[in-house]
Amino acid sequence: MAGSELYAVADFCLIPMGTGTTSVGKYIAECQRVLESMKNEGIVYERCHEAVHAMGVERIATDIRLGTRTDKPTNEAWAEGLTENRRKRESVLRRLDGKDAAQAFQSTQNLEPCTEYITPTHPDFSDPAPNTNVAEELRDFSETTLGTYKRPDLVFAYGKGLDLYAEMPTTRNQEKQYRRYLDFTAGIAVNSLGHADPQVARIAGEQAARLVHCSNLYYNEWSGKMVSRLVEMTYAHGGLGERPGSLMAPEGPHLKAFVANSGTEANEAALKFARKAAAVYANGAHRKTGLVCFRNAFHGRSMGALSVTPNPKYQEVFQPLVGNIRVGDLNKIEGLDTLITEDVAGVILEPIQGEGGVLPADVSFLQAVRRRCDEVGAVLIYDEIQCGLFRTGTMWCHSELPLDAHPDIVTMAKPLANGFPIGAVLMRPRVADAIVVGDHGTTFGGGPLVCRIAHYVLGRLAEDALRQNVAARSKQLFERLSLIRDMFGDLVHESGARGRGLLVGLPMKKAAHASEVVALARQRGVLLLSAGSDTLRFVPSLTASRAEVDEAMDVLESCLVVVREGAK
Repeated sequence: MAGSELYAVADFCLIPMGTGTTSVGKYIAECQRVLESMKNEGIVYERCHEAVHAMGVERIATDIRLGTRTDKPTNEAWAEGLTENRRKRESVLRRLDGKDAAQAFQSTQNLEPCTEYITPTHPDFSDPAPNTNVAEELRDFSETTLGTYKRPDLVFAYGKGLDLYAEMPTTRNQEKQYRRYLDFTAGIAVNSLGHADPQVARIAGEQAARLVHCSNLYYNEWSGKMVSRLVEMTYAHGGLGERPGSLMAPEGPHLKAFVANSGTEANEAALKFARKAAAVYANGAHRKTGLVCFRNAFHGRSMGALSVTPNPKYQEVFQPLVGNIRVGDLNKIEGLDTLITEDVAGVILEPIQGEGGVLPADVSFLQAVRRRCDEVGAVLIYDEIQCGLFRTGTMWCHSELPLDAHPDIVTMAKPLANGFPIGAVLMRPRVADAIVVGDHGTTFGGGPLVCRIAHYVLGRLAEDALRQNVAARSKQLFERLSLIRDMFGDLVHESGARGRGLLVGLPMKKAAHASEVVALARQRGVLLLSAGSDTLRFVPSLTASRAEVDEAMDVLESCLVVVREGAK
């Protein structure tokens, strides 16, 4: 760095009101120490945050960056580049000394929500002209496809990263045009690596030209490789009774997996395996056919999975469903002895209920369920279709929980092949040993194309850089949502954001506001989800950048301003 001066960028936009200048001065001094200890350009975010947190200062999010310049820039020149797309609050860029720090703090006390997106920028195509491409595509769909989903009139043509591009209505003689949306849904927690990942596309093309399907009457090149990687990663990262850092013993017994085509199929298989294993080990002592699930759960829409999805909206018209199903309350330990009895074969739950409202299970509750399952010989199933495979920061949502909170079976699907259809059931040896040839099967499950893709995706998901990004973006998201709760206490429930990693929910005080915000955000170019009856759900790709999280939150703030004005 010879011949140039060292400067730093400091964004104080989330220092809360009431923080004294003495604390800010200490914070700046610590940042200066960290900066001076670094030899190369880079980001120092975590260390600065932790240093201030140790001083008792709440909700501080600071991005400190090193930069070098041979000329001496003015504060105004630095600030000009930093304020773009910020939240209508002053972001300060200065050399780090106590005097400037105090001034910076004083200039950022009056925080206001972003109002940049009050006016819709992406109005819905409520009724596209009949001679346009969009109208023709919607007509083809409506005339021939069963209407099991309610959709806005958007036709997406392609994507890249977190961006999706919808067709604009044009005539045959016009060049096609597209409108960009920031996808904060990841295809409902599916596209963890984003849309159109170049390596996924390359691998899919290579394998499609080589072998797509050969049936499960024969082995193929990639099914075993993918499952082997899945099992080895579970030993390494923890799960299903294994501590993080475990090794797969050469002599076994090993965890084993069954490969299906979707999450619902994985859950159907898990329920069958639970009944079979429980019956085998009961050895006729009990007729074990009962299944236990929990309110607000979602495990799928096929007959067995629907039977353990206790939502009248989904179940009512399809009665009678699978029998001997009992429903409990998540996190209610009292009464588990009467809920999970000797005739219960399996218990299925989500460590974080996704569709139900992003509702985490307490560790003590999971331990109590595990203990009761052991007492009666029931198989414990964790549905980690939405919360597994690094979305919460660890390979499995339960990976780093105490071993007495681990399941016998874990089901997965959504991100496993980054959008290609696949599901899987991973189980402990005790369950696997009870399943024999003919107990279950699949035509397409475990095919070479999707398994080669999943093999690659597993490797990417386990990379340190991606997991570090999940941690950083999760912290950023929770900090922004905490501020949003404070700014919109009339709309957002006082409990604030909940969840883990990049599976996050924000409950609203009025249920109708959740779906309203989803529509308002879409009309401003950001795709969001709702969950349960009253919750906004955030499940972006694990590759999301800091700027993309800020964009989504800025739009959310503008939408909440619109809701507030409409409620007056």
